[in-house]
Amino acid sequence: METHTLAHSITLEPNDARRLASLCGQFDQHLRQIEQRLDIEIRNRGNQFAFYGEPDSARAAGELLSSLYRETGDRDHLTPNEVHLALQESGVEELLEKPASEGAETEQVVLIRTKKCSVRPRGLNQRKYVRAVQNNDINFGVGPAGTGKTYLAVACAVEALLKDQVERILLVRPAVEAGEKLGFLPGDLSQKVDPYLRPLYDALYEMLGFETVGKLIERNVIEVAPLAYMRGRTLNNAFVILDESQNTTREQMKMFLTRIGFGSTAVITGDPSQIDLPRGQASGLRHAIEVLGKVNGISFTHFGAKDVVRHPLVQRIVEAYDTYEAARDALAGKPDEDAA
Repeated sequence: METHTLAHSITLEPNDARRLASLCGQFDQHLRQIEQRLDIEIRNRGNQFAFYGEPDSARAAGELLSSLYRETGDRDHLTPNEVHLALQESGVEELLEKPASEGAETEQVVLIRTKKCSVRPRGLNQRKYVRAVQNNDINFGVGPAGTGKTYLAVACAVEALLKDQVERILLVRPAVEAGEKLGFLPGDLSQKVDPYLRPLYDALYEMLGFETVGKLIERNVIEVAPLAYMRGRTLNNAFVILDESQNTTREQMKMFLTRIGFGSTAVITGDPSQIDLPRGQASGLRHAIEVLGKVNGISFTHFGAKDVVRHPLVQRIVEAYDTYEAARDALAGKPDEDAA
């Protein structure tokens, strides 16, 4: 990248060689990581850093480096993954893409408090998602794996339960891999469905503790069920999470959405790019996005590759697949699932 206009500069204090080495990373890999994400150039001599490129990007990079430098005082070294997460949490990329008047919204601190930990959304999209869940009865979180859709939904459910805003949590997932026919699996209903709900259980254990979750399941305060068992029920005063919703049919999605009763909140998460339905079967998630997009009281949060909070390589994998599939669809026309 060739940029020659000095836009911003900072001096980091104290001038500590160990902390500066941790900040920059091996062979300055942390600086290169920030350069690539913000499309700037960073040059440094000791504790003096100069930023070249767009002024807003340069100032954002300066603030990020200052924040990361403060963290080096409490730890031996920073990792590339921690730099990646700091970029996500700061929301600098989103701020640079929006007018200044919209940027004020990102300054609001959003914190979800649970029994064992507090969960802080990372990045603008995650914060908007949590605020939407807290203010709407039905919410869709749509996007690739690793963007925090399910984890944040579970955190919101736990917080609502602890605040007595709901009486129970219901975890639902379509068991597409078993064709919704679970009879051949050993054990009772909960044991049959457990393998499909493991990510939800893991999040619950982290937020409430293993023993507490076990007791709440025994008392049916936390309930797990396959989507097929939702038919005929009305769910009042409950926080309902439908995970992997891209694997619902149109009929199943409509059935689920019409189960929601008074005092309930529903969160529907899914990734339209990972549909496991039989070929020719239309996804209920894709259909719901088209049908319900303008219905008042229903929120849609769309996540992208930039929102991935797992290993930085996951973000590049998602972007590569998106680029490939967009090119393929442009050549071949709409996929069969869309036409169904």
